[in-house]
Amino acid sequence: MARTYRDAWGVPHVRATSVSDLAHGQGEVTARDRAWQLEHLRRRATGTTAEVLGAPALPWDRLARRTCLVDVARRAHAGLADETRAFVAAYVRGVNDGLDATRGTVHELERLDTDAQPWEEWTPLAVFLAQHLLFASLPGKLWAHRAREVLGEDARLLSHEGPSASGSNAWAVGGDRTASGAPLVGGDPHRVIEAPGGYMQVRLACEDPDDAFDVVGFAFPGVPGVQHFAHAGDVAWAITNGMADYQDVYDERLRRADGSLAGVESGAEALGPGGWEPVRSRVETIAVRGAADEPVEVVVTPRGPVFEGSVEEGTGLSVRFASDVLGDLGFDALLPLLRARSVDDVDAALDRWVEPVNNVVVADSRGAVRYRLAGRIPLRPDANRRGIVDAADPVTAWTGWLEPLPRHDVPPDGQVVTANERRGPESEAVGTAFAPPHRARRIATLLDGRSGLTGEDFAAIHDDALLLPAFALRDSLVEDQEPSPAGVAVRDAILAWDGRMTAGSAGAAAFAAWRSALVRRIAAEPVFAPFADPRHDLVFLPWMDPVGRIGHALETLAAAGTPFGLDLRRIACDALDDAAGHPATWGATHVATPVHAFEVADDDLRPPPLPRLPIDGDSDCVRCTGSVPGWTDECYRGSVARYVWDLADRQASAWVVPLGAAGDPASPHARDQLPLWAAGRLAPVVTDWDRLTEETRP
Repeated sequence: MARTYRDAWGVPHVRATSVSDLAHGQGEVTARDRAWQLEHLRRRATGTTAEVLGAPALPWDRLARRTCLVDVARRAHAGLADETRAFVAAYVRGVNDGLDATRGTVHELERLDTDAQPWEEWTPLAVFLAQHLLFASLPGKLWAHRAREVLGEDARLLSHEGPSASGSNAWAVGGDRTASGAPLVGGDPHRVIEAPGGYMQVRLACEDPDDAFDVVGFAFPGVPGVQHFAHAGDVAWAITNGMADYQDVYDERLRRADGSLAGVESGAEALGPGGWEPVRSRVETIAVRGAADEPVEVVVTPRGPVFEGSVEEGTGLSVRFASDVLGDLGFDALLPLLRARSVDDVDAALDRWVEPVNNVVVADSRGAVRYRLAGRIPLRPDANRRGIVDAADPVTAWTGWLEPLPRHDVPPDGQVVTANERRGPESEAVGTAFAPPHRARRIATLLDGRSGLTGEDFAAIHDDALLLPAFALRDSLVEDQEPSPAGVAVRDAILAWDGRMTAGSAGAAAFAAWRSALVRRIAAEPVFAPFADPRHDLVFLPWMDPVGRIGHALETLAAAGTPFGLDLRRIACDALDDAAGHPATWGATHVATPVHAFEVADDDLRPPPLPRLPIDGDSDCVRCTGSVPGWTDECYRGSVARYVWDLADRQASAWVVPLGAAGDPASPHARDQLPLWAAGRLAPVVTDWDRLTEETRP
């Protein structure tokens, strides 16, 4: 059986003599540390969150049911290689044993008067799929279609290259540029900051003489292995979101075939390229805490599952996505990643990856450094990539997969940076909306021409809070303005500011207050009034909100001069007056606010309290700590992990998460990394077994 050790931060180090025992040990320790989180993730994947959280959770449950997450996960599980299926099965057995051991001790489950339910062997696949369903282009296509309806072609002025998309930073330098002579890899993924955290630090050491490996990294709770960020001793890798387009949205026309009742398999049809086609249809029931059950019809056309609309309405929107089409989630890459010893090994493992599509940076102790894109991207017309298309149009069909994917080696004296930006001509076939170039350019600038680089240098790059877009806004919309006396102080503070979004900065506070006032004034203009009707289910509201879109598109709007016929300079001047009396420092309002599942509940459930620490950074800083200008300065998304992988000495590596290793709010390790994370510091990676404490269990 597996043994578990802990470091000073409570990070689990799982040690076993076989892959099966190791997987069981990882599943068990995950359940012991994160029982409530695993139950919540299982419910999200199966569309059963409303059963414990009430009616506010219904929008997600409807989407999970209607997009057939469980069906896709079951098919993908059935298609796994035998060895992968056994690996996942052992992990699930460990999860269930760990959940059994925690019964009656989990704070959130006690509050909900429920127990965690057993996992099925396909559950990890469903959990992974649910985590990434809205990670790609589906929400953005809904926004693009609605924005063009309201604004016509001028909708492009609200482009921020995907402001609500998840992002990340990752970079590496060759050994000729480091103090040790071996490559360094650094980075941080940006997602919604959750409590408990969305990534779990873990070490997995298999001591089977015929199948030995020893990997430290970040795992998704509920998914075996380490998927995106890891150091295997001889090789290390990191990813960012590739911003690829692998989801399409189809406008479907639907009807009852013969007047039969909903739920009959052959009772509905959809209009396809060849005429009316039968669809799969069934009715499921969503249990709702404190309210009546809600039936939901699940309809699947030849394009994909219908996630909005209904047969009764005669119309609907379906989504087609790579993992559903292939019946594959890429889990056959998990074991080869753990066994990797070189850049070539990681590269070969990721040939099996499906989604999300990732930029990957890999380096090994022999000095190799490589960039590649990993995942499956369909080939189809450009119209599919720009918005909603007609399901009956034969031109909209998928015709194959993008091959070969971009890939290149980095010389020993070179560097590679990826921060979700458009990477030149190669990106045109990958996607349509990328992150602004600011983070990538800033990291490249901080690396350019430097040698003797160390892990401390990489950690300092993580913490860089210079906001490059602020200079363009200041020059075009603040300089030469003559506001009222109340606004003069705001203007002068912005003009004197160094552009760094540090928590103690008065200039950053003035800029942020003016920016939010500007966004609110622009959003109040009549041209944006039609957006008051979002047109889509509440689960998509964060992507359909014009305030958030305007806030992230200010740079584009300013460059347009008079966007939508608006006198932007006049509005900006009035916003200076609005910002008078702003808080003294950026950190007074820019505080970390991790999201807990209880926040969607409709009763007296309250999440465990967390300190509201002031933090540096902003959305377009390398120190990405995103807020929503115009709504709030509070940081809801940003670095959900940070790491530096040293290929010369793994114990010279370092990492941190926003809260801690444990999910139990009463644990000393539930939030002990929060002060480190907030201060931009890292904790050391410890792999010497003699420096770890073996965990004893009753």
